[in-house]
Amino acid sequence: MSKNAMHNISYGLYIVTSKTYKDNGCISNTAVQVTTNPNRASITINKANLTHDMILESGVLTVSILSEKATFGLFERFGLKSGRDVDKFDGFTASRRAANGTLYITRGTNAYISGRVCQTIDLGTHTMFIFDVEESEVFNDDASVTYAYYQANIKPKPKAVGVDQATGQTIWRCTVCGYEYVGEI
Repeated sequence: MSKNAMHNISYGLYIVTSKTYKDNGCISNTAVQVTTNPNRASITINKANLTHDMILESGVLTVSILSEKATFGLFERFGLKSGRDVDKFDGFTASRRAANGTLYITRGTNAYISGRVCQTIDLGTHTMFIFDVEESEVFNDDASVTYAYYQANIKPKPKAVGVDQATGQTIWRCTVCGYEYVGEI
């Protein structure tokens, strides 16, 4: 079985927010509309994320749809840090409050969908939250960012940092996490 086949599924990227004792959010790639009448959508969140626990507790969430104008800074803030360790909204002003009390992101996004959870499905490592859409708005007609677009155009590329003396191959270092890879990319 080829594990890489999953990489060929096309999907968007989103910032999912909730609120209990504080505001928090995380990056997800699993938002879909599930019904039109009633208007419902779903999002799947890893159980290790604080946002997961906050959605379970509060029953409310907002999905901000990232656009191709999103910068890597949004992914760093909402995807590479844990809300258990930092306040992801500290100093962040590109947000507004939805009617359900959660924040939606106004920069690097093209729309948001906000609602109340009506059903949860335990998927082992993740929970699928199905929610009634109560509020939504389109900000602009910027294209939604896909995971492929993120990989090709937003995520920083690794940099060559030297040559492995034993093999003569290039050493590449990830500019995000520092991981080093020896070989050709």
